[in-house]
Amino acid sequence: MNNELTPNNNPNRPAYGRNNGRRNHRAGQYRTPGTRLTATPAARTNRPTTSLTGGASRNTTSIRPALETGPRSANPRKRQSRGGNNNRNRRKMTNPALTHRLNTTLHTTDNIPELTDETAIRIVTISGVEGIGRNMMVIENTKDIIVVDAGFAFVSESSKAPGVDYILPNTQYLEERQDKIRAMVITHGHLDHIGGIPFIMERIGNPPIYTQYLTSLMIMKRQEEFPHLAPITMNVVKEGEAFTIGSMRIKTFPVNHSIPDAMGLSFETPHGDVVVTGDIRLAHNENNEIDSLERESWEKVGLNNNLVLLCDSTNADREGFATPESHVFEALEHIIKEATGRLIIGTFASQFERLIHIVKMCEKYGKFIVPEGRSIKTHIDIALMAKMLEVKPGVIISAEEMKDHPIDRIIVLATGAQGEEFAALMRMATDKHKFVTLNERDTIVLSSSVIPGNEIAVQILKDNIYRKNVRVVNYKSTAVHASGHGHVGELNWVRSVVKPKFLIPVHGHHYHLKSHMYAAIETGFPKENIFVPDDGTIIDIIGGTDVIVQKAKAPNESVYVDGFNVGARQEVVLRDRQSLAEQGMFVIIATVNIRTGKLRKSPDIISRGFVYLRENQQMLSEARVLIKKTVENYTVRQNPIDLDSIKDELADIVSGFLMQKTNKSPMVIPVLIGI
Repeated sequence: MNNELTPNNNPNRPAYGRNNGRRNHRAGQYRTPGTRLTATPAARTNRPTTSLTGGASRNTTSIRPALETGPRSANPRKRQSRGGNNNRNRRKMTNPALTHRLNTTLHTTDNIPELTDETAIRIVTISGVEGIGRNMMVIENTKDIIVVDAGFAFVSESSKAPGVDYILPNTQYLEERQDKIRAMVITHGHLDHIGGIPFIMERIGNPPIYTQYLTSLMIMKRQEEFPHLAPITMNVVKEGEAFTIGSMRIKTFPVNHSIPDAMGLSFETPHGDVVVTGDIRLAHNENNEIDSLERESWEKVGLNNNLVLLCDSTNADREGFATPESHVFEALEHIIKEATGRLIIGTFASQFERLIHIVKMCEKYGKFIVPEGRSIKTHIDIALMAKMLEVKPGVIISAEEMKDHPIDRIIVLATGAQGEEFAALMRMATDKHKFVTLNERDTIVLSSSVIPGNEIAVQILKDNIYRKNVRVVNYKSTAVHASGHGHVGELNWVRSVVKPKFLIPVHGHHYHLKSHMYAAIETGFPKENIFVPDDGTIIDIIGGTDVIVQKAKAPNESVYVDGFNVGARQEVVLRDRQSLAEQGMFVIIATVNIRTGKLRKSPDIISRGFVYLRENQQMLSEARVLIKKTVENYTVRQNPIDLDSIKDELADIVSGFLMQKTNKSPMVIPVLIGI
């Protein structure tokens, strides 16, 4: 392995060129081998050393360059105990620990054949290929398993999971093979690739993580929200570095995405490399000519004997090339420079490069930046910590300080461009923001596209904004947004340069993957060498020539984060939540004389989300008569009285009555108290 990596100091490199400033903003600032990011003197490293666990009073998790590592212990318990007593090393608990429920489904991996052929490589798309989010895949040989990415997905209405916070990859396949897991490698720092880490690591044995510097900071920042978890073993990989984990050698290469330190991976096998692109787009000009550094990087990958390409498919249904991010930077710079009133920019906090650019432009033109929204504040803090963003004191101010500066020098950087109810933009649009009241001199820039499913929420946001007579600029009128994922023209170019024998489209809905497949076929790629996976698909490549798609799949049922509980979908709980949300509840409280079976008084009724009781007194009177009659009829022949059986009968009878009267079926909950 080459440990003599040197930074690219090319003065002609654009400040936000390939991967938008991935290296140029900190050229030469690589840490020396063995550097630990702890609360120790910073003399040994060009990057700042810091505790990433929240303070010196807590246990400090080390982050070290990924130079080499041997096979992990085959004993999971022994492996989890490395470095001393884990209980003693845990940070002080300030929040409840996560409760992991065991899988209760009938899905088993007993019918999945184990990999025994030394010439074989197995690829498992755990999740992330039947939708956007919760990306995770597995690269496996007979000795080792490497996990690639561990994201989550946010819950949508189509999930029919009210109250659930996140949806995770199903890790049952990995849990049953903990003894083979050597590491987790993370391609970049977006939540659909790192969001699941706090919820998954315990389940798969806390393997060490390998990733680049910025991504490591983002992971560790998120871990601060879970102080009960065991510390993460973080290995920082230099750009373009190769390293060995167990029996696998992994080569990294820089890729262009909407966040710095994004990387692709090449897993060496005896019969060719398994290339994982991660999320990609290409740096190109308006004539779709690829940037020279971008071309050079991909051509270097193409020099290898590449067995299979697992390639991003998110925008495979879009023709041509994506809008270059440089166009967005130019448009935003013009708007910031020419703004005569207060400027409010709504964007995705995940557009890390864009946040950095906006802050730098504000400094350049003497403006003051006001971050509004937790995620934007967090990402700016990380950029400052990583030295990717260096601004003069006073350029970034708080919302409370806006009154101390001229209104035309204020740039508010806000979350909520997707119409989220409680995000900063919506609170401004509905006069609920503590420090920002919109007026006719304001300009709002919506620097994001509309995510499918958010159309109504965005329309409500825009209506509320326009009621304030505010000028609005969006991506349809001005180039203020570009996707972080390449269009089909870029994907075709990458494939032609990498020259893989097999293609596996990943990352996206099924129609994205199929669109990628059709585009490849149109450019002459053999159809029989393309494999479109589902969540849980297991693909074995034997001897570099034969491909076996196993009939059995890895368990792929969704795993939910529900408060502090992590586990499989609980149908009864979610069905009750859905019923309560749609139909409401009707609670009956009655006191029964257990000797006579008579009600001691008229039953009390509590209704929530069903009908307005004051306007339905006649129905309530009839319901009370029915309840009294039902209870007393069913107790007349019972000795002793069985209140549980009466509850079931009462719930059925009252449900039928309410349906007849209201055409609604609320959840009926009888509470019978025997005295």
